[in-house]
Amino acid sequence: MKVPNTKEGIRLLDAQEKQIPLALWGPYLSERQWGTVREDYSTAGQPWQYFPFDDAASRVYLWGEDGIAGLCDYGQNICFSLAMWNGKDAILKERLFGLANGEGNHGEDVKELYYHLDNTPTHSYMKYLYKMPQAPFPYKQIRDANAKLSKEAQEYEILDTGIFDDGKYFDVFIEYAKQDNKDIHIKITAINRGPEAAPITLLPTVVLYNRWQYGGVKEKPFVRKKEAGVIEISNERTGTYQLQLDPDADVLFTENETNFEKVFGTKNKSLYTKDAFHDAIITGANYDVLKQKGSGTKCCSVHKAMVEPGGEKVIFLRLVADKYAEENPKSQEDIFQERKAEADEFYQAIIGENHGKEVGNIQRLALAGLMWSKQYYHYDVQRWLRESDGITPVSEKRSQSRNSKWKYLKNQDVLLMPDKWEYPWFAAWDTAFQCIALSIADPFFAKHQLILLMREWFMHPNGQLPSYEWDFSDINPPVHAFAALKVYKREHQIYGSKDLHFLKSIFQKLIINFTWWVNKVDNNGNNIFEGGFLGLDNIGVFNRSWEIPEGVTLDQADGTSWVGMYALNMMEIAVEIAKYDLSFEDSATKFYEHFVIIADALNSLGLWNEEDSFFYDMLTTEHNRQVPIKVRSVIGVSPLFDVTTISVDCFRKLKDFHKRYNWFNNYRNEFNLFVPNTERHDDETLLSMVKEDRLKAILKYVFDEAEFLSDHGIRSVSKYHEKFPYTLVLGQETYSLSYNPGDSTSNMFGGNSNWRGPVWMPINHMIITSLKKYGDFYGDDLKMEFPTGSGEEKNLRQIADALTQRLLKIFLRDEAGDRPLYAHVNPFYKRPENKDLILFHEYFNGETGRGLGASHQTGWTAALVDLLI
Repeated sequence: MKVPNTKEGIRLLDAQEKQIPLALWGPYLSERQWGTVREDYSTAGQPWQYFPFDDAASRVYLWGEDGIAGLCDYGQNICFSLAMWNGKDAILKERLFGLANGEGNHGEDVKELYYHLDNTPTHSYMKYLYKMPQAPFPYKQIRDANAKLSKEAQEYEILDTGIFDDGKYFDVFIEYAKQDNKDIHIKITAINRGPEAAPITLLPTVVLYNRWQYGGVKEKPFVRKKEAGVIEISNERTGTYQLQLDPDADVLFTENETNFEKVFGTKNKSLYTKDAFHDAIITGANYDVLKQKGSGTKCCSVHKAMVEPGGEKVIFLRLVADKYAEENPKSQEDIFQERKAEADEFYQAIIGENHGKEVGNIQRLALAGLMWSKQYYHYDVQRWLRESDGITPVSEKRSQSRNSKWKYLKNQDVLLMPDKWEYPWFAAWDTAFQCIALSIADPFFAKHQLILLMREWFMHPNGQLPSYEWDFSDINPPVHAFAALKVYKREHQIYGSKDLHFLKSIFQKLIINFTWWVNKVDNNGNNIFEGGFLGLDNIGVFNRSWEIPEGVTLDQADGTSWVGMYALNMMEIAVEIAKYDLSFEDSATKFYEHFVIIADALNSLGLWNEEDSFFYDMLTTEHNRQVPIKVRSVIGVSPLFDVTTISVDCFRKLKDFHKRYNWFNNYRNEFNLFVPNTERHDDETLLSMVKEDRLKAILKYVFDEAEFLSDHGIRSVSKYHEKFPYTLVLGQETYSLSYNPGDSTSNMFGGNSNWRGPVWMPINHMIITSLKKYGDFYGDDLKMEFPTGSGEEKNLRQIADALTQRLLKIFLRDEAGDRPLYAHVNPFYKRPENKDLILFHEYFNGETGRGLGASHQTGWTAALVDLLI
C-alpha cells in the first residue's frame, strides 16, 4: 500500500501526531438526539415516550444536538446542518424520522432514505445524499401501518408507501471540502428526479448547542448578521467564525430555546423559539420579524426554487474562522474537485482493484459510513441522576434508576457510533468491530477509540467496561484485545510501523478488565463463565441477562469461549511486546495458563455434548440436575474463535516463555489433565480451544446448508430448528426457540430479538478469521466437504474465502441486476441515480439475504471490508 504518499495520507500522518488524532471539524452531529436515555428525565425510564420525535422540533436538548448531514466542531459548540421543505409538509424536514420502540412491529426503525456516499479520515471531503419526497411525507401512514402488523410480518418501510414511485423526489446532495482545518466549503445540490417541475426550499442552518441553560458558559454565544452574505458566529469555546452565503438570500434568526407553549401548554418568554422557522416558512407567520431580528442562537438562510424535471438547484456556502475570512479562497468548484480527487487517490491506495470496480465501491461506501458515524457524545451520569431538566423534578426514585452504579462515567468525546440514528450511543463491543474495519483507512483514530474505552471516565473502578447507554452494566463479549491486535497489525501493514506504545498501554488496561471477568463472571470459580452477552443475549431460549430462574445456574459455552479467546489474545499481545521487551514474557506465560485452564473447563465439564458432537449451554438446577440447552446456534460455534499460532522463531527468541510453556504442558500430560490443541507443523505451533476431531465435528454443522450455511453466510441459529423447535420447561415456565430467518417473532427486548436465524456480520467475521488461521496452519492436510454432503472438498482457507464471497453476494448485483439486500424494492435501486447506492444493515435474512434491522448499521457490518483486504 502507498497510503502515506497520498495527500490524504500525509494529512492523516500529521493528524496522528496530535494528542487526539481528530479533525477540528467533522460529521460529529448526531442524526437523532430525541428518544435517547440521556435526554430522559422520567422516573419510569421510558426515553421514547419522554422525548418523542414530535417534541424534537420544539424542545431543547440538554446533552447534544442533531440534524441532517451535519457538521460541527469536536466540542459541538457550533452545529451546521440542512433543513428542507417540499412545499407540502406540515413541518420542516430538520431531522430524520423513525418509529420509537413500541411503535413498530419489530422495534425502533428509521423511516427515511439517506446515504453516506464519501468521507476521508481527516474529513477533508465528505458527501451525503438525502432523498426528499415531493409529496407530503407519510408520517401518519407509516405509524398506522406498522401499528397494525404482527410480529410475523415484515416491517412497513418508506418505500412501501409508494411515495418515491415515478421518481417524484429530490436527490439532495450535501458536500463538504476543507481548504484547511478552519476553512470549510459547503455545496448543496437538489436534483429533481420527477417528471414534473417541483418546488423545494433549502435551509442551511446554524445552531449553537444550548450550554447556557446549565450555566456552562461565561458568555452566551450568538449568531448575527454582519453584512449581506455574512453571518458572524461567536462562541467563547471556538472563537469567531463566519458563514458566508448568497448575499441575496433571506436570513432568519431565532433562539435555541424550548417552545413551552406548544409542548407543555405554558407561556413562552418570547416568540423566538427553536421551532420558529417552521411556521415562518410554511405559513409565513412572523417571517419578517425573524428576518429583522438580526441575531440569535439559531439561524438559517432561505433558498426557494421551482426545479424543472432533471434540473437542479445549487448553493454554495463557506464556514470559515474569522481570521481567515478575508483570504481569497480557490474557486469553490475547484476545491471540491481537488478534494474529491484526493479522496479517490487515497481509497485507490487502500482498496485497489483486486476485487473489481463494484466490490471497490462497496468497500468505499462501507468505510465512508464508518467515517460518517463519528459523533460527539456527552453524558455525565452523576449529573444526569442528580439534576433536573427543568421539566421533571429531581426524585429519589430516579437517582437510583438506570445506570446509577455508573456515577463516575463522564463522557464528552467524539465516538464511533454503531448507527447515528438507530444507535446514537456507543456500544463497547460494536466499537471493537468498528475499529477493526476503520483501521484499514485510519488506524490512528481506531487506536484512540480502543484506548478511550479503557480510560478512567469510561471503565468502572472495578474494571468492567460500560456496555451501552440503555444499561452500562450489561455484559458484552470481551473482544477488545482481539481488536487491538487486528488494529496493530493493520497499521504495520499500511504504514510499516509497529506501535508498541499502543500495545503496552492497552495491555495494562485490559489486564484490569480481564481481572474483573475472572473474579466477577465466574460465579462458581470453575472457569465456566456466565453473563448476558449483548448481541448473543437473545440467541438462547430465554433472555440470559434476566430470566434465569432463582436457584438455577447457567454455564455458557460462548461465555467461556469468549473469555478463553480473551486470554489467548492477551497472550498474543504479551508475546508481541516481549519480542522487544523481555519483561513481558511472564505475562505471556500467565495468560497461556489462563487459556489452558479455561479450555479444560469448556471441554471437560459437560458443555461438550458427545451425542450431538456440539457445544451447548448447561443449566444446573437447585437439585444439581444438569440440563443441556440443546439449541444449535453460534453459541456452540464460538469455541472455534480461540485459535492462534506461534512460530519457531518466536519460541527461540522468548526462551523463558518456551521453557515454561513446555513445562506446563508436560505437567498436565503427566497427570492426565486436559491440554488444548497444541499441534506442530513445520515452523509453527497451533494453539486451539478444540482438538481436530471436535473442530471437524462442529464445522460439519457449520458447512451444512440444512443447518448453518446459507447462500449469504453463516446463520446465527441452525435451520434445523425450523422443523424441530426447542422447548425447555423449568418449574412453571415453558421456554421455546425456533429458527426465524428474518426478524424475530419474539417480544424479547421490545421486539428487537433479532438473532434467531439471520446472518450477522460480526460473528461471520469471527468465524472466517478463525478458519483462515486454521487453514493457514493445516493447509491441504485438513480438507472438508463444502457444503457438507456435496462431495466437494476444500481446505479451510479456501472455505474461508468461499464464505467471504457468500457474504459479499448480499451486496452484489445478480444476473437480473438485483441485490439480495434490497429484495422487493430492487426496482427502486435499479433507477440510474440509485444503482450504486448501498445500505449496510444490522443483519440479513438467513434465506434471502434481505437487509434487516437498522439500515445504516455500518458500524459492525463494515467488518466485511476487513475480510477483503
